[in-house]
Amino acid sequence: MDIDWELTGKIIWGLCVVAWGVIRFRPNIKARKTKIATTKRPPIERFSMFASQLGLGIIPAIWVFTGFPAAFDRPIGPVSIAIGTALFLWSLYLFRKTHKALGKMWSHSLDLREDHKLVTRGIYEKVRHPMYSAFWLWAVSPPFLLANWVAGLAGIVGFGTLYFLRVGQEEAMMEAEFGEEYSQYKARTRRIIPGIY
Repeated sequence: MDIDWELTGKIIWGLCVVAWGVIRFRPNIKARKTKIATTKRPPIERFSMFASQLGLGIIPAIWVFTGFPAAFDRPIGPVSIAIGTALFLWSLYLFRKTHKALGKMWSHSLDLREDHKLVTRGIYEKVRHPMYSAFWLWAVSPPFLLANWVAGLAGIVGFGTLYFLRVGQEEAMMEAEFGEEYSQYKARTRRIIPGIY
């Protein structure tokens, strides 16, 4: 029996996206119980959020469910599927660890909660933005899982837009809130890859 690798990749991608939604569900409810004290959501933030959603979810889903744009389809095989699956599973593991570490301090946007605490332990000990690390892993898994260049690469472009437009603003906001404590934390950690970047 021949394995349909294209369908296999689609199913794994879909299951991983659902798993991400499950991981995020409870922390989202918990965080909403703590009021937002400071928020920065200018139009550029809304644009970057939309770009990320478009690239990580909407464009791949259009191809998965409709086959559009079929002109950019390509062959895919078991090695590619294995790599993509491993990357997405690693991403989900980091999502879970990050949400657990942040607890009620978590927010999907540039927000600070009431009585916000700077989290520097656990997964935050080596990197300042493990949630972004998780999203980068998600973004690089579809080129291995989805047999279409547009659907596969959309997440890198979409999430890359959010990351590069937001990370500097987020760090400036944290520095303004936590001052020297954040400056020291920043000096001893990397943004998304331990010991590298």
